[in-house]
Amino acid sequence: MRIGLLTEGGYPYVGGEGGVWCDRLVRGLDRHEFDVYAFSTGQAQEDAGWVELPPQVRRVRTAPLWAAEEDGVVHGRRARRRFTEHYGELAAALCTAAEAGTAERPRAAEKPGAAGKPGTAEADRFANALHGLAELARDEGGLVAALHSEQAVRALERACRAPGARRAAREARVPDLLTVAGHLERALRPLSLDWYEEDGLGAVDLCHAASGGIAALPGLLARHFFGVPLVVTEYGVRLRTHYLTRPEASPAVRSLLAAFHGLLTAETYRAASYLVPGNAHARRWQERCGADRAKLRTIHPGLDATPFARVGEDRRSEEREKGEKRGERADLERRERRERAEPHTLVWLGRVEPAKDLVSLLHAFAEVRAAEPGTRLRIVGRPSGPEGEAYLGHCRALAAQLFRDEADGPHAVGRNPVSFEEPGGPGAETTADVHAGGTVTVLSSVVEGFPAGLIEAMFCGRATVSTDVGAVVEVIGGTGLVVPPRNPRALAEACVSLLRDPERRARLGAAARARALELFSIEQNVAAFRGLYLETVARTPARRPVLGGAGDPQPFAAPAEAHVPGHWTEPTPRAVPTWAVETPEPVTETVR
Repeated sequence: MRIGLLTEGGYPYVGGEGGVWCDRLVRGLDRHEFDVYAFSTGQAQEDAGWVELPPQVRRVRTAPLWAAEEDGVVHGRRARRRFTEHYGELAAALCTAAEAGTAERPRAAEKPGAAGKPGTAEADRFANALHGLAELARDEGGLVAALHSEQAVRALERACRAPGARRAAREARVPDLLTVAGHLERALRPLSLDWYEEDGLGAVDLCHAASGGIAALPGLLARHFFGVPLVVTEYGVRLRTHYLTRPEASPAVRSLLAAFHGLLTAETYRAASYLVPGNAHARRWQERCGADRAKLRTIHPGLDATPFARVGEDRRSEEREKGEKRGERADLERRERRERAEPHTLVWLGRVEPAKDLVSLLHAFAEVRAAEPGTRLRIVGRPSGPEGEAYLGHCRALAAQLFRDEADGPHAVGRNPVSFEEPGGPGAETTADVHAGGTVTVLSSVVEGFPAGLIEAMFCGRATVSTDVGAVVEVIGGTGLVVPPRNPRALAEACVSLLRDPERRARLGAAARARALELFSIEQNVAAFRGLYLETVARTPARRPVLGGAGDPQPFAAPAEAHVPGHWTEPTPRAVPTWAVETPEPVTETVR
């Protein structure tokens, strides 16, 4: 099978978002061929280069989303008229889309129910306009100059001033129109690419978009031009991200851009053969945004469990089993009493930023220290940007205020019970080593998507205490303790209960490791996508003759029902031969 993998800012670039799971997927499906179509997000990403590609990647084509290259295409009068018509229709769909108050109140989108669903009329209008622009770009060689032109801004202004436009659109001023037109130009750059040819995306058997939004746009066009089926994976719903961004923009800008991304998402969900959320949290968002439940297939991300196998099995539980068989229960109880006397360690590992709520963790640790003196807290992670640097400084100051430095003796150097460390610090400690050195792993976030760090702790067989955000409950199941977010007291009580009960920690750690190996391994992820690919292609009629190695058509490559005209799945009346039809004999009247 030949698969067109569509990415935005990810694979095959080094350090690209989502590139790790794409690389694992491509390497796991070594019996298929992959054509990678990638959008880059900046010059620095392109300068960093690509990861090492496996041999099953036959072609890589890239395009920048951060810069538009002039194509030198000059449209004639007829082409300009077509552009004005289609772009005006697209703008009219944005101005009249029945998008709920999400765009004007981004905070309301924190709940999935706040996402509005565009009406059928606006969705059809948007899809027809999008396809019309794509056909124009294919016929004329590109739309770069047209999307930059004053003609586009005037068409957007007419749509905002037309009767029936929403109030937020009618209030748009010239700076707002220029901002929206610039964003639409960047979002519609994929229409001008030369990817939509018979030897391009028309040659693949299936398009797989690694995310929604702009990355799925080439897949929509491949389906429109060639009938190629589309599969879309969303480990984080892009529409929700667009609802929560640009809080400083005017209501008109937020409303129009939210309408555009909402209509693009609705068209993607409608055209896709299958939608693949990475967890139940993303699945609920997709359903609220208009996804058909029959198309949804949840496939959890796959993580490599090999680096954590060394510390995965709890040594103390193994020693207990062996000791009970040998009758050495008393020795094991004395050993456990010594371990209880040693200081416990709480471990937090992740990216330092305000969403991780380390302030609540520090206040909770103050209560843990009051109940279990000698307990230590390790915060291991790097700050995320300038905001993360400032937040890390605030947390260091708070830790120094809450906890005094302690020394083992009068001549020893004191140290704070809270340590802030960076990964790969002293002794080149790995993530597995960090989890292995802790008693309990803690997650204190107020916003979380799919908690990969929590799964790593589960691979290590660690007992965990987490806040109930994102997909945490789905990942943990019944193998860890979950508390409400922004509740230091509940977080402290859960940690203390595990610190005082080593047997419970061992049971939860073993159950967590078994659950992680069953649900979140690379093997399950690759196997699920292999089956989904085969199911998608099996439901798609053959679009061209399949040739063998000698160039001869392969028999049975196309299903027999593909040659039956009309809707062959619908029951049709059975044809009855003429000789079986009873016809009344004509009555002749004799006239004398």
